[in-house]
Amino acid sequence: MRSRRRPRRTSTGSSSDNVNSHRISPTQFEGYVEEALSSVPEKFRRYLENVAVVVEEEPTDEDYDEMEIPDDEDLFGIFRGTPYFERSQMVTDLPAQIAIFRGPILRYCATRGEAVREIRDTVVHELGHMLGLSDEEMPY
Repeated sequence: MRSRRRPRRTSTGSSSDNVNSHRISPTQFEGYVEEALSSVPEKFRRYLENVAVVVEEEPTDEDYDEMEIPDDEDLFGIFRGTPYFERSQMVTDLPAQIAIFRGPILRYCATRGEAVREIRDTVVHELGHMLGLSDEEMPY
């Protein structure tokens, strides 16, 4: 498993902190994830068969522990499973999963536009991991 990481923003105590969590509902956030998936070129979309893409509010402690994420960083998304080209031909592998974490993305992004871009970038990043790419092999 691999993840996308970004430095956490520290709280300033201003009234704008976490404003996006109130302005972008869970349903809207899921819609932005769907839009990001729809924008993936068809030649890559075919690899999404047998992959569940889910939105979770926060990563679990196990996600952080497994990824060895430093305490001063947030996890925006994670790929859970066997990369596509490492899967066996047998149907014994469990379906892979891409989880996009709503809370960290909305805390990091100051505007709706930033959040939409970050959702798209995170979805694409985790698709890269699903295809076997490392963080170093991806442009963002």
